[in-house]
Amino acid sequence: MTTAAAWQTAVVDALGGGAAQWSAVGGSALNATWRLDVGGVRYFVKVNAAPRLAMLEAEADGLRALARVGAIRVPAPVTTGTAAAAAFLVLEWLDLGRGGRDAALGRALAALHRSTAPRFGWNRDNTIGTTPQANAWHDDWAAFFRDRRLAPQLALAARHGHRGALQRDGERLLALLPALLAGHRPAPSLLHGDLWSGNAARLATGAPVVFDPAVYCGDREADLAMTELFGGFGADFHAAYREAWPLEPGYATRRTLYNLYHVLNHLNLFGGSYGAEAEAMIGRLLAEVG
Repeated sequence: MTTAAAWQTAVVDALGGGAAQWSAVGGSALNATWRLDVGGVRYFVKVNAAPRLAMLEAEADGLRALARVGAIRVPAPVTTGTAAAAAFLVLEWLDLGRGGRDAALGRALAALHRSTAPRFGWNRDNTIGTTPQANAWHDDWAAFFRDRRLAPQLALAARHGHRGALQRDGERLLALLPALLAGHRPAPSLLHGDLWSGNAARLATGAPVVFDPAVYCGDREADLAMTELFGGFGADFHAAYREAWPLEPGYATRRTLYNLYHVLNHLNLFGGSYGAEAEAMIGRLLAEVG
């Protein structure tokens, strides 16, 4: 039996068995994805290497956390497991349509962000893409973002050989980050954590759907910032969010800071021109605090 057949059999068995039909769908540089029809039910299945099981389990926990709030539709996790060399996550299948990054999502995201925790972080570590994301609880947002977000990405970039100005100026930014965020005291909002346009869609009813989260409790502006990093969210989305919950002065600077985390992560995952982009962002932030 091949490795692929082994994990496919394990998935079907976990779902109660029966005649199964598998179809590869989409996928990415990070996961293989499949549609599975078995027992009259359709599922979405993510597959990665067996050591990535914890990553998929954390994703399932994140989806459950988002679902409990009830503000935005997410695919329900069904099961996770391993077989042979593969780890898998089985999700409810949702028929997704184009768009969905509109006013309805803006209002729903604001409602999600109204769900808060006493501290910043989450009850388990997870990943951003496949990069480890530490979420140990912290009372101070600036310290959390410095120590749990930017510093690990800069250290990983150094291990990947990205040194020079990136590390020199990055260290300066880490030291000045509390000053950059001085006076900004966000509530620890429940965040999607990886809200680019590819992780949002809508149902046939028009209801917005989000998926592939990297959940934690942090500054709500971190989610908003990422919606502007790669585009794809309409002006009506931003207007609806701001109408539901206006942003505080200084957001434009914080947007650059929060998106630096994702640009560094893309540098660590994919390389390319993200290093120059990260250096430019750090330069702009350092100019803000002298």
